Amino acid sequence: MAAILLICTANICRSPMAEAIFKAKLGEMFKTIASAGVHADPRGGPVDARAAAALGRHNYSLDRKWRSRRVEPEQLGQYDLVLAMEAEHVDALRKKAAPEHHARILLLTDFVPELAGQDIPDPYFGPVAGFDAVIGMLERAAGSLQMAAREGRLKFA
Repeated sequence: MAAILLICTANICRSPMAEAIFKAKLGEMFKTIASAGVHADPRGGPVDARAAAALGRHNYSLDRKWRSRRVEPEQLGQYDLVLAMEAEHVDALRKKAAPEHHARILLLTDFVPELAGQDIPDPYFGPVAGFDAVIGMLERAAGSLQMAAREGRLKFA
């Protein structure tokens, strides 16, 4: 069983939503599912209230003790897959990671044929509906990743 780290910018919207969705849908397939942010506040903070509300509307939740965290370079070798929300995150993470860990750092949408190569949009500065749209994209990504794992198409670096 593999470990997955989900990455966004501040670890308060997209990656915690992905963490909740992936735990609900893939928790039995992966030993660890966690999230972090490239630029998260090092003191940690709660999930964005709009993200938490959107998760609730879709019957997902995070642990009450959940706090945001910044990804550290040594963590990039501790996870079998590091899945980023944006191509910019992939680039930033590969700059932090040892070269032997670059292959495990991927764009999350690369597992979703109809979304391959696209960024998961950041809903932070947009309307509340953006959070629901992101949840739909994350659900598709979880389903595609689940299918890839079941079919043996996941290759861990």
